[in-house]
Amino acid sequence: MKFILGTKEKMTQIFDKEGRVSPVTVLRAGPVVITQIKDKEKDGYTATQVGFGERNKKRINKPLKGHLKNLGNFRYLREFRLRNNGAEFKPGDKIDVSIFTEGDKVNVSSISKGKGFQGVVKRHGFHGGPRSHGQKHSEREPGSIGATGPQRVFKGTRMGGRMGGDRITVNNLRIIQIDKKNNQLFIKGAIAGRKGTLVEVKSP
Repeated sequence: MKFILGTKEKMTQIFDKEGRVSPVTVLRAGPVVITQIKDKEKDGYTATQVGFGERNKKRINKPLKGHLKNLGNFRYLREFRLRNNGAEFKPGDKIDVSIFTEGDKVNVSSISKGKGFQGVVKRHGFHGGPRSHGQKHSEREPGSIGATGPQRVFKGTRMGGRMGGDRITVNNLRIIQIDKKNNQLFIKGAIAGRKGTLVEVKSP
């Protein structure tokens, strides 16, 4: 299983040899360092923990420093569940973009942009009320939310509320190009999040 952590940089487009254009998201990916191999006997489950990014060492507490064992001052620690329990890795190993090849399909997970409190038109795609026939201020109103018989609002009724800030996973995106020199992955399609968002990339 292939996996790596990165940060979202920007979106752009790439032309192939036939002149076809592909929209791509640019990620600054890796290198990541294996910080721990968890097993079922000791930890209760199997996973491979990796560290990515840099943080001021003054902001790392002593328990975390002892856990990292001078492997680095990582900003992020994430775990991946591997099919073979991470048997091919050991703490201290580094993984960079060279683990992938152009054309690989990957699943990408990240946190979407937070948009605060939004109404039903933006949050759920409601079309709003009519703009004529005596209506005055109902362009973006949700309309009726109740039912005469039960005399209550049903659970799950779509209303205004907090929007964004959710973990979004997009499956089967294709890697168009790899820049090993600058540790960049060019992945076809859009990936949720703002610039600088942490992105998890792994094979299906």
